[in-house]
Amino acid sequence: MNKLLIGALALSLVAGSAAVAQPRGYNEAWHGGQNDNSPHRGWGQDRGANYQWRRGQRMGYNDWNSARPVGDYRAHNLRRPGRGYEWRESNGQYVLGAVATGLIVSTIINSGR
Repeated sequence: MNKLLIGALALSLVAGSAAVAQPRGYNEAWHGGQNDNSPHRGWGQDRGANYQWRRGQRMGYNDWNSARPVGDYRAHNLRRPGRGYEWRESNGQYVLGAVATGLIVSTIINSGR
């Protein structure tokens, strides 16, 4: 009887720890959509050079790196980026995004002036 009780207790502990392996309400798309230990975890999907970005989206890692960094934001009449943010120019628009994750905070169409 005692061995049966100990076995049942051990089984319940193992089953309980497996149930908390992934938090309730975990949305893979929201968390980058990757199940591996990729160095680009948390970045969005790459959409290519012709995509028109919007606030709240996440740029893909390759899209972010292929967009040209804006060196002098004042020369383009852009506001100063906050710490950890950077302006990039992609397909005729300026994109202000987080350097670590590509989360877009602001976009401005480049009118060429």
